[in-house]
Amino acid sequence: MDDGAGQGSGSGEGQAPGATSGFGHLLAEFRRRRVFRVLVGYGIFAFAVLQVIEPLMHGLHLPDWVLTVAIVALAAGFPVAVVLAWVFDLTADGVKRTAPVAGTISLSRGRLALLLVGVGVVAALPGLGWYFFRQGGGPRAATVSEAGSAPTTPSIAVLPFADLSPQHDQEYFADGMAEEILNALAQVEGLRVAGRTSAFAFKGRNDDLVAIAQKLRVGAVLEGSVRIAEHRIRITAQLINASDGFHLWSQTFDREQAGVFAIQDEIARAVVSALKVKLLTERAGPPRRQETDPEAYRLYLLARQLQVQGTVAGMDRAIEALRKAGRLAPRDARVQSQLASVVWARWTIGEELDPQASPDFRAWWEGLFPGTASTEQVNRVILGMADRAVELGPEIAEAYITRGLIRNMATWDWAAAGADDERALALAPGDVQARTVHARLLATTGKVSESLAVMKKVIEDDPLLPSAWLWMGSMQNASGHPDQGEASLRRGLELAPSGAYLLRELAFSLLEQGRAAEALAIAEHHPIKWIRWLLMAAAQHQLGHAEASRLAMTQLEGGSDDWSYQKAQASAWRGEKERALEHLERAYQINDPGLRFSSFDPMLTSLRAEPRFKALQRRMNLTSR
Repeated sequence: MDDGAGQGSGSGEGQAPGATSGFGHLLAEFRRRRVFRVLVGYGIFAFAVLQVIEPLMHGLHLPDWVLTVAIVALAAGFPVAVVLAWVFDLTADGVKRTAPVAGTISLSRGRLALLLVGVGVVAALPGLGWYFFRQGGGPRAATVSEAGSAPTTPSIAVLPFADLSPQHDQEYFADGMAEEILNALAQVEGLRVAGRTSAFAFKGRNDDLVAIAQKLRVGAVLEGSVRIAEHRIRITAQLINASDGFHLWSQTFDREQAGVFAIQDEIARAVVSALKVKLLTERAGPPRRQETDPEAYRLYLLARQLQVQGTVAGMDRAIEALRKAGRLAPRDARVQSQLASVVWARWTIGEELDPQASPDFRAWWEGLFPGTASTEQVNRVILGMADRAVELGPEIAEAYITRGLIRNMATWDWAAAGADDERALALAPGDVQARTVHARLLATTGKVSESLAVMKKVIEDDPLLPSAWLWMGSMQNASGHPDQGEASLRRGLELAPSGAYLLRELAFSLLEQGRAAEALAIAEHHPIKWIRWLLMAAAQHQLGHAEASRLAMTQLEGGSDDWSYQKAQASAWRGEKERALEHLERAYQINDPGLRFSSFDPMLTSLRAEPRFKALQRRMNLTSR
C-alpha cells in the first residue's frame, strides 16, 4: 500500500537491490510494500480510537467488557493490516495488487501467510501487554490489582463534587453531596475512607486522579458533579481505580429536585453498593438515614459550609439557617446536632454578634445566653441541645460525636463522654471526627499513649488535616518527645500557616527543648493576646529576663477571668506553684474548659507532686500523669 496517490510501487524506497538474498530479500520486500509504514499508521489509528471509546463507553454506561472487546478487535487488526499492505498497493489508478519482484522471496504461500500474521501479532503484543498487565484492564486484571498491588485494606477518597449548575450557585450542595457520601462510606466496616479535609484540599485543582490517590494513600477515588436547573437535578458519580486511572463504575442520576434528600440517599447507597461489589465483596453498606424536609436539608448543608469558614459572621448565619431548618423539620436529628455544635463553637469564641444579624436572631441568642448567665448555665443549655439530637436520632453517629465533645469540653463527665464516643465509633468506625474526639478524651483521662496511637491512624486517613497534626504534636509533647512534637506541629503549620493553636503548641515544644528565644519570637507575633502574654511570660522567664516576664504576667493576670487556666500555666512555668494552684482553683470554679488538659499538660509538670493539685484532679475524676 502506498502513502498517497501518484506514487507507484517501484519508486523511492521500493527499489529492491538485486544483490540481496535471504533475510535481506525479505526485509527489502517489506520496505517496498510499505508494511512497516502501514503498521505505524494503524497503531496511531488504534490509539486514537481508544481515546474516543473509553469516555464514550462510560458516558453511555456500557459494561467494562466493551472496552476489552474493543482492545482485542483493534489488536486483531494488526495482522490484517500487514496482509493487506503486502497484497495491495494504492496507486494513482486506484487499489491494485502489488506486483512481485522476481527472485526476492522463496517462501511457500502458506509459510508466507504465517509469517505475515506473525509480524502483525508481534506488533500488537506491546499494546495488549500494556493494557492487560500494566494498566490492569478488563475484569480479570482488576481482580489481580485488588489482590496484589492494591492496599491491603480497601480504601477510597471522595473528592468534592463539581457544581455544573447554570448559575454556579449550588457549590454548598455539591460539597454536601460529596460529604454525605463520604460519611456513608465511613460507616462501612473494613473500608478506609480518606478524611474530608484531605480529600477536599484538592477542590478547584486539576490534579491527576492517580496522583491524588497516591498522596492520600487510597486504592480508589470517587468524583462527581451536580447540576440543578429548572426543578431537575442531575448528579454524575464515577469511581476510579487508583492503580491505573481506569473507571471501575459510573452512573448518572436524573430526577425531579423535589425529592432531593431521597436522591442523595439513593446515590450514597448506590455508591456503597458499587464499592461493595468492587472492593468489599460481601460487606454490608450503611443504614438508611432519616428522611427530612428538602428545604431543611438544603439549609443544613448551607449551615455546614458556613461553619467551615470559621468566621463569626459565618457561624451566626449558620445558626440562623439551622433555626429555619429546625422549624421546617423539628424532628431532624442532624439539624439539631449541627445547631448544638455551631452554638457551642460560637459561644466559645465569645465575640459580639455579627452587626448584620437579624433582630430575631439577636433576641433569640440573648434570651438563650443572657449576660448574667454562668458558664454552668450555658453548658446546660448547649448540652440540652445535644441531648435532644441523640433523642431524635439514636442511630445517627453525628449526634453522639457532638454530645461526646460537649460533655468532654464542658461537663467533665468523662464516663458519659466515653459512652458517646464508643457509640459514635460503633455507628461510624471510619469517621475521622469520631476518632479525633475519642483521642482527645483518652488524653484528658490520662491515656496519652492510647490517644497518640489513635491520632497516628487518623493522620493516615486524613494527612492534610491541620488539627490532626496539632493534636499529634500535643500528645508527643506530653509524652516527653518535644522534638517529635515540633516536627508534627511544623507539618501542621505547612497546611495552616496562621494556625493560632499550632503556633502555641510549637512554642510549648520549643520551651520544653530549652529554645526559649525561638518561642519568644512566636509569642511576639501571636495574633491572640492571652496566648501572646502566656508565651512571653514563660519564654522571658526561661531566658532569665525577670522584669520582662513579670510585665507579661501582669498583662495576663489582669485579663479576663476566662483565662484562669492560662494564668496557671504561666505561673507554674515560672515556678510560682502557689499562685498557679490558686488560678487552677478558680478555673475549676468557673468550669474552665482548659482544665481538660491538666492531666497531661507539660506546662504544669512542676505541680504534679503537689497535694492540692492531686486533690483537684480527684475532684475532676482525673488521674495526673
